[in-house]
Amino acid sequence: MNSEFIAMLEYLEREKGISRDVLIEAVSGALLQASKRSFGPAKDLRVDINPKTGVIRSLASLTVVETVTNPHDEISLQKARVVRGDAEIGDVIEVEVTPKNFGRIAAQAAKQAMMQRLRQAEKELIFSEFKDRAGDIVSGTVRRFERSDVIVDLGKFEATMPNRERVATEDYAIGDRIRAYVVAVENGPRGPEIILSRSHPNFVKRLFEVEVSEIADRTVELRAIAREPGFRTKVAVWSADNKVDPVGACVGMKGSRVRNIVRELNNEKIDIIRWSPDPREFVIEALKPAKAKTVTVDHAGKRVHVLVDESELSIAIGKRGQNARLTSRLTGWDVTIEKAPSVQDNFHAQVANAAKSLTEKLGIEPETANKLVLGGFSDIQSLADATPIDIANIAAIEIERAEEILRLASATNEKK
Repeated sequence: MNSEFIAMLEYLEREKGISRDVLIEAVSGALLQASKRSFGPAKDLRVDINPKTGVIRSLASLTVVETVTNPHDEISLQKARVVRGDAEIGDVIEVEVTPKNFGRIAAQAAKQAMMQRLRQAEKELIFSEFKDRAGDIVSGTVRRFERSDVIVDLGKFEATMPNRERVATEDYAIGDRIRAYVVAVENGPRGPEIILSRSHPNFVKRLFEVEVSEIADRTVELRAIAREPGFRTKVAVWSADNKVDPVGACVGMKGSRVRNIVRELNNEKIDIIRWSPDPREFVIEALKPAKAKTVTVDHAGKRVHVLVDESELSIAIGKRGQNARLTSRLTGWDVTIEKAPSVQDNFHAQVANAAKSLTEKLGIEPETANKLVLGGFSDIQSLADATPIDIANIAAIEIERAEEILRLASATNEKK
C-alpha cells in the first residue's frame, strides 16, 4: 500500500493543488479512527506517516506499571524495557501498536474517510482562491446541467450558473466554452459555491474594462449601465479630460472595440451615450436614436416628461417599451414619453375651444358653433359684425335662426 499511497499523495498534490502536509493530516486523522477501532480506546494514540516512504505506524503512549490492568493505557515493565532499556515504573513511553489486522477493511475505511477530508480541503481551497474574485470574468467549459442550472468546469473547480443568471436568448451545450461574471463566492452549508452570471449588468461593465484601455486606466469612466440581457444594453460614459471622446474610445476604430463586446454577448445591441450631470441633457442622450422635441424636468418628483414627433414615437418607446424602460433605469429618473401635438392637432384644438366658447356664451348648438368657427366666425365680435345671410349660409340654418344668433351675439358684445 505504501507505493500506492505515495503515488496518490503526489497525484492529489499535483492535480488538486492541495499541499502534502494537508493530505497527510487528513490521512492521519482517518487512520487514527481505524486504529482506535482495532487497538481499543487508548487515551493517547497517534498515527505517524513517513511522507517519503509512506510507512504508516500507530503509536500509543502507555504508562509503565508492575501489573497491567488496562492494556489500552498501560504496559508491563518487562515489555517496556524491550522498547526502551531504561524504562522504570511510572514512565510514559511511546509504543508502536499498529494492528496486525490493519489490512484491507481498515485501509478501505481510511481511504473513504481520507477522501471525505480531501473534499473538504478542496472546498476550503476553492473559497480561499475565489473569495476575492467576485467581480472578475472567468472562462470555463459547460460540464453538465442540473435542472435549469449550468455547471461550468473552471479547471480545478466547478462553478454554477443558476437559471436566474442565464440569458434567455442563449442556449448552452455540454462542451461549450463560455465566459461569465463571478457574482459571488458563497460559503454555504454544502461548502463554497462559485456563482456565475452572463445576465448581470456588471458582466458588460467588465467586458468594457477589458476591451477599452481608457476605462481600465480611468481616463474614461463608465457612470451608468442598464441592461435587458440578450436584447439591449445602454451604457453612459464620461471623461474628465476634454480632449478625450468617451463614446469614441468605447466604440473604437471602425467599431472594433464594441464589436468584440457585442460578439461576446451574442449580438446583443449596445447603445453607448455620453453621461451628463444635467438630467435634461442626459435623458436626451439616453433616448437616442430617437430625437426629443421638448423635455420638461420635474426636479421635486424626479420625473422627466418628453414629447417627440409622431414619426419618432415608436423609436423613443422601443419594442415593448424597451428603450423607455432602459432610459429610466440608466438615468434614474421616471421618464414618460408622449407624442407632441402636430400643427393639425393644434388647429383642431383651437376650433374645439372656440366652438365650445360660442356654445356656452350664446346657447347655440355645438354642431352649429363648430360650422361657424370653421367658417371664420371664431368669436362673438366676428359674429356681431356678420349679416344674417352669411351666418345662415355658413351654418346651413334658416334665416330666422341666423337672425336670432346675430341678435344674441350683438347683445353679448355690447355688454363687454
